[in-house]
Amino acid sequence: MIKINVITNNSNWFHYIRKPDKYLDTRIRKLNLKEKKYYKKKIFVTLLLSGNKEIKKLNRKFRKKNKATDVLSFPFQTKIELKKKLKKEKEIYLGDIIVNYNKIKNKKEIKKFKLEFDCLWVHGLVHLLGYDHISNKDFLKMNMLEKKYINFIND
Repeated sequence: MIKINVITNNSNWFHYIRKPDKYLDTRIRKLNLKEKKYYKKKIFVTLLLSGNKEIKKLNRKFRKKNKATDVLSFPFQTKIELKKKLKKEKEIYLGDIIVNYNKIKNKKEIKKFKLEFDCLWVHGLVHLLGYDHISNKDFLKMNMLEKKYINFIND
């Protein structure tokens, strides 16, 4: 079962999602019901809801890119380490996801805002689960899993 700890350090988020932790709990519950692979595990993730300033600082510090981006993910372990932990351990901390409010383009309509937000945090989650999009083959695998999870949470 996946659990997300939500930290909001940009008040603009509350204009679109009044209670981000409750919003994400609902979505994660749906994901957990459909994705049986992690059912007997306790998988933890931290999600920081930020703005341009915070994410730019993190992007510069950890990726050497001096610009704001839409989402960052920081896995706590490598893909190989994660596979081993998933086989042996009951509780696993995956890592951190940061989503930038300012990069969500659909701010005129709350429903579209939430869908774009869902796509971003799911993208970050899939990175934490060991997927990437370096090669075209990897991109396709990752994209398929993201779409599957988006469908799960929007049912």
